[in-house]
Amino acid sequence: MNQSNTLQILKKAFFMEQQGKNLYETARDKAGSEEVKVFFQELVQDEQEHMDILEKQLKAIMETGNFIAGDYKTDDTDEAASDILDNVLIDKINAASFEATAITAAISFEDKAVKLYARRAKEADDTNEKKIYKWLSAWERTHLKKLMAIQDALMEKVWNDNDFWPL
Repeated sequence: MNQSNTLQILKKAFFMEQQGKNLYETARDKAGSEEVKVFFQELVQDEQEHMDILEKQLKAIMETGNFIAGDYKTDDTDEAASDILDNVLIDKINAASFEATAITAAISFEDKAVKLYARRAKEADDTNEKKIYKWLSAWERTHLKKLMAIQDALMEKVWNDNDFWPL
């Protein structure tokens, strides 16, 4: 393991998680309904958990040169978007609101995180590093799917509300 490269990747991952958390906090604070506030708060908590894990690993690498083992298990199930989409939430989000814009921006953050973590899980030689990145990739993929499902539902809502469907 190249410690310098590993540290750079952990720092980049931490920074990405922090950006996502900041976006979700702003969206939560600007949300117009309690349901939307709760949705964004759950994402804030997830991103904080990821930051805590990455920070712990970063410190371990700097102190010992090794990743810390953890209970990072993934079940490799692939939830369908419909299974994780909450229609009450969709009804509470205005497609022209900051909340909807935050969802679009978050899709980009989550997609980058999924790709980074999946790549590191594949490239890593250290078993503990592989587990952590595989777990983070799966978790971020769930976020990404839910956000994309919400965005698709909002687009559908706009089309229906404005009678954009062809005859």
